[in-house]
Amino acid sequence: MIRGGILQIVLFFVYLILQVVLLKNLVLFNTSFCFLYVAFILLLPVEMSNLLLMLIAFLLGISVDIFYNSLGLHTIALVLLAYLRNYWLATITPQGGYDIGTPPTLAANGLQWFLVYTLPLVFVHHLVLFFVEASGFTLFWYTMLKAVSSLLFTMAVMLLLQYLSLDRRR
Repeated sequence: MIRGGILQIVLFFVYLILQVVLLKNLVLFNTSFCFLYVAFILLLPVEMSNLLLMLIAFLLGISVDIFYNSLGLHTIALVLLAYLRNYWLATITPQGGYDIGTPPTLAANGLQWFLVYTLPLVFVHHLVLFFVEASGFTLFWYTMLKAVSSLLFTMAVMLLLQYLSLDRRR
């Protein structure tokens, strides 16, 4: 139990450093951004309470906002993602339920389940982030282009990391 908590704290800082050092300046075609830090919230254990999940999301979001100088944009989007996560997990529960202590990863549940789990949540995160950044719907199609292209970029990197960690365990 203590080992798992220490591992989660280390992963918190790994995702944060990766986001603000490497991925902050990685932009494709001036529309596609990689927000890998959302994977930290998505990959936390299934049995984690909503309140603790939202607190962790707040800390991670405000930390990213400090480095991005973005006044709470990442915080609001990530806290919303954390709020919706457990409800979405309850909606897509497999027939046998979830094993206690097993994180919702590609290795544990398969590609189809992982995509059904992550795609809608990451899309909602990106929609909220970009529409709040745009201050409304005046640039609707450009904002949707940014949200969809960033969704594809983020999901590609998340899947790549999931497959790399899957091969390492074998």
